[in-house]
Amino acid sequence: MNKPLLIINANLITGFSKSPDSGIFVDSNGCIADVFKMSRLASKDFGNADVYDAQGCTVTPGLIDTHIHGIAGYGTEDMTEDSILGMSENLVKYGVTSFLPTIYPDGEEKIFRQEDAILKAMGKEKGARILGINVEGPFISPKRPGALPLESISPVDIPYFDRIIDHGQGKVVCMTVAPELKHMHELALRAAARKVVLLAGHTDASYENMIEGMQCGILHSTHFFNAMSRLHHRNPNAVGAILINPQMCCEVICDGVHVHKELVSLLVRLKPAENIILITDSLKPTGQKSGTLTANGVEVVLSNEGAFVSASDQQMLNGSALTLNRAIANMASWGVGPDISIQMATANPARIYGFDLLGSLIPGKHADICVFDKDFNPKAVFVDGVRKV
Repeated sequence: MNKPLLIINANLITGFSKSPDSGIFVDSNGCIADVFKMSRLASKDFGNADVYDAQGCTVTPGLIDTHIHGIAGYGTEDMTEDSILGMSENLVKYGVTSFLPTIYPDGEEKIFRQEDAILKAMGKEKGARILGINVEGPFISPKRPGALPLESISPVDIPYFDRIIDHGQGKVVCMTVAPELKHMHELALRAAARKVVLLAGHTDASYENMIEGMQCGILHSTHFFNAMSRLHHRNPNAVGAILINPQMCCEVICDGVHVHKELVSLLVRLKPAENIILITDSLKPTGQKSGTLTANGVEVVLSNEGAFVSASDQQMLNGSALTLNRAIANMASWGVGPDISIQMATANPARIYGFDLLGSLIPGKHADICVFDKDFNPKAVFVDGVRKV
């Protein structure tokens, strides 16, 4: 039991709408018990609750990063409980209150060891809560590996899939796959039966392949535009299928490097806002203050554009150095309202992945709450009503 919390003078973005000049009451169980206009404050009795005065700042649900490999020198590739807990402690500094540690498809043994590390860490978090496991591969296209190791890529193998899910003890939330692979239909049916969300990614799919994937339940996609077959006027391919079909959801890395800002603006105009998820896909050295920078065993450097490239080949983009609050700030500078981008980082992932008690400032939900300044730097972060920042 915690002491109740009262947040006043907040400009709320609830996850679905704006509610200026409002307050939130959090009960002793760490749940949102009331959301109200400040004009009603005098008529309410909140007992001996601790009071936090937001002083007109933007108050949002806690951010949810559903695709992240590491931060601050900690990463899933370390295959240790301590590294996963290090990710938790550092993520909350950026307003992230929940996340899916995302594992590399680096052979069955290493997949299992990464799963073990995440499972051991769950329930011991001092910062952002661990929601489960995101598996990026291994049933992807060798033509679109991105920075993933080619030797780890596998044809569709249902027993291998089952071993990954079984080892995850029910905590595997999602997996990236290439819809064009032989036997993908069978894998999609198996994933649905095991309640694992499949995302189309690292794929060389044609438009027809993507439509067939959608028909068997692949309705989400990994880091849109990146590591997927490109739009062509005679074959829309994976990019075109995602743009054309409004029901297809997509992740997007809004660092201005992985996707040009004008293409992000086009995406927001074409696709329903509720079907876009902001992610970071950030790597282990994101925000690291000292030491050699490595990502999945490869030495990297931070480019002038703000992404990680291989130290040995600086034309090779290895991944993102983004944080989720910066993604929201970038979206604002590109003309996307913060109510929309906050939705993409909170309510949308909660809905798509079935995290029913997260993602919005509504009575009955977990009191995961962020207070942001005008530049989207966190001034205060609460997880279950307990202040972490």
